[in-house]
Amino acid sequence: MSFIRKYILPKEIDFNAYLLDQARLGHVVVADLYRIGTRDLPISDENIHRITQRAEKLKSRNMEELLDVFITPYDKESIYRMITQLDWLILSVKHFFLEVRSYNIHCLGDYEPILKILVTMSTDLEQGIAALEGRKLPAITKPISRIHLAYDQVVESCARTTARLLSEEDCKHIIKHKDILAQLKEIGKRIQVTANTLEDMAIKVI
Repeated sequence: MSFIRKYILPKEIDFNAYLLDQARLGHVVVADLYRIGTRDLPISDENIHRITQRAEKLKSRNMEELLDVFITPYDKESIYRMITQLDWLILSVKHFFLEVRSYNIHCLGDYEPILKILVTMSTDLEQGIAALEGRKLPAITKPISRIHLAYDQVVESCARTTARLLSEEDCKHIIKHKDILAQLKEIGKRIQVTANTLEDMAIKVI
């Protein structure tokens, strides 16, 4: 049987587990961002580099397996989009750190309310992807619905904070923090877009 499985039967890959690996890493990265912001901790370039390297390895592994396998639990295009979008989530956090460092911002406490929402979004995304294997639609769609509502909150919070910034007179301060807010909104957008793909996958197979 092992011979048949190895040389005759089509190769099968547990893409539910593979996608969940990426989603968990995304949640870890966003949670670290929140932890740094709330505790006023220093941003470690080494830690950022380590996480982005791990993310690249997961993406490369998942892409290689997707190209090599014949049988998949969902259509290949959906899996491809999920892999790339989960990777974009990591990249958007990386870009946030790059901007913070370039602007010489040492405290993220001002962004704590937005960071907290992003953590809940990444948690819901992980839960939704974890529920894919069980193929029970409510377990997938409930966290997706929460993500949609949370993203509206991120956009609103960023808009209100930007409006307060525009009442100030220091142009450099305004531009600097407006860019940071835009990148935070981008992180939320990446989670939202990934949730849309997850919803599409769930509807197709359930």
